[in-house]
Amino acid sequence: MITGELKNKVDKIWEIFWTGGITNPLSVIEQFTYLLFIKGLDDKQTDLEQNAEILGIEPERMFAPDQENYRWKNFKQLHANAMYEVVSKQVFPFIKNMHGDANSAFAKYMDDAIFMIPTPQMLEKIVTNVDALPLEDRDANGDLYEYLLTKLSTAGTNGQFRTPRHIIRMMVALMQPTPTDTIIDPAAGSAGFLVAAGEYLQKNHEDLFANKELKEHYSKTMFHGNDMDRTMLRIGAMNMMLHGVENPNIEYRDSLAEVNKDKDRYTLVLANPPFKGSLDYDSVSAELLQITKTKKTEILFLSLFLRILKKGGRVASIVPDGVLFGSSNAHKAIRKEIIENHHLHAIISMPSGVFKPYAGVSTAIMIFTKTGSGGTDKVWFYDMKADGYSLDDKRQPIEQNDIQDIIHRFHNREAEQDRKRTEQSFLVDKAEIVGNDYDLSINRYKETEYEEVQYEAPKVIIGKIRTLEQQILDGLDDIERMV
Repeated sequence: MITGELKNKVDKIWEIFWTGGITNPLSVIEQFTYLLFIKGLDDKQTDLEQNAEILGIEPERMFAPDQENYRWKNFKQLHANAMYEVVSKQVFPFIKNMHGDANSAFAKYMDDAIFMIPTPQMLEKIVTNVDALPLEDRDANGDLYEYLLTKLSTAGTNGQFRTPRHIIRMMVALMQPTPTDTIIDPAAGSAGFLVAAGEYLQKNHEDLFANKELKEHYSKTMFHGNDMDRTMLRIGAMNMMLHGVENPNIEYRDSLAEVNKDKDRYTLVLANPPFKGSLDYDSVSAELLQITKTKKTEILFLSLFLRILKKGGRVASIVPDGVLFGSSNAHKAIRKEIIENHHLHAIISMPSGVFKPYAGVSTAIMIFTKTGSGGTDKVWFYDMKADGYSLDDKRQPIEQNDIQDIIHRFHNREAEQDRKRTEQSFLVDKAEIVGNDYDLSINRYKETEYEEVQYEAPKVIIGKIRTLEQQILDGLDDIERMV
């Protein structure tokens, strides 16, 4: 989560855009992202050159010899007018067409991209300030994106844009993506889940880049995302390319509509789908309505996961609490489907402050595997009380943090057998859940220990009150004598 110096620097750049006449938050984010992408390309080229020098080989080149002036480190030194000429007429067209494949996600969504910075002086100010951002750390880069997205007036309204980065990383660590996975986020936004999955693989499976087939899979066929906002698709595609994914499969698509024909295709879903929407039946895929006839997007997305996954495919998705205990036929039907016909592993209840200040809704993470033949035996529940930040609108860093405990316990659930219902995590038998009408709310199963409090006898309390009253009266008498 972005704090302190970096936040102040980003706010300063935002103010330059604003005072320069670019006042639409989405336009600011888009232009800001283009410049971050251009800088990121140069940083990546520098890394390639340094690594090649160490190995004594020719570096891979993202810029042709006659395009050296396109590099951030070179054009940032030019005076304002010359810089503007290079960036607007050379660098920007270069990034729009750099991929080469006209059918790629990047080419499709950059096609209608527009360079909007109006004056050389404004560009010079923005470049100077972007250059001062401390973005060597990938986490800082991700936090910067997250902070930019929080400035959208629609954030938290349609549930589309923002999932806190540390929650994304936790979900990725829970699922432990493998080099052979095919991963999708059907409501991808800026591709935060896909980027985090890629980072996890780079950190934990470095050898995948030594295997030609796995490296090819990683850069071209592993990552998939759908969204219905072309600006977010552009941001997502640039985000993925900066993280080494040459051809991100980011599609302009309504995941819930009939046009989405995906079936038995993916091995891992990571998602925080929008859950404030209510759709018309006519706009929803008929196949999804076969499981649960509903207009609620949070239920329809769960049905979608079951359709698009291969058998053995896994899901980690954020859901609103209503999915866990809702009493409508649709709510019960989707819970029954997952518990009876697939393998529900865990429900991690998160405190409502996790999404503040943009939304106060209570949510949980639901983790299950598509089997088609059942498998649910015991369901692991965890009552998350802290995520490392205060649960008010300010979301300041604090010491209390359950995330590492959640990850450790989830991967060692066999050791949870003897945990009591009064503890933060415990297992519940499937039969008990079925008996409770498939209710998955943690409060249905959690037990609270009440400590007996010993009070003084009423006469003693009354005596103390009389003593205090007498002291007050004596004090008033003293004051009265003084005046």
